[in-house]
Amino acid sequence: MHIISWPEVERLFAHIARVIEPRGCVCLYGPYNYGGKFTSESNARFDAWLKTRDPNSGVRDFEAVNRLAAFHGLELLRDIEMPSNNRTLVWEAKGSNN
Repeated sequence: MHIISWPEVERLFAHIARVIEPRGCVCLYGPYNYGGKFTSESNARFDAWLKTRDPNSGVRDFEAVNRLAAFHGLELLRDIEMPSNNRTLVWEAKGSNN
């Protein structure tokens, strides 16, 4: 999520919605901001470094990603704290394919 542009994130979720089976899961690992803020100084530095490579990349806001997932019929099951200030987000497809 952090190495692609936001329009590519949107396309990713649109494609997931077309192929995921009901009750299928999507798991994404990486750094996320919460409440518009970095969760650590290292994530802020990582975001700055990513933007030097591609200004359209960067650490994504959890709330925006979760809204996008919900729009495409995914319900957040778990938000798991991982090493190095990363998270694993797990969504489940609610109903029939979109």
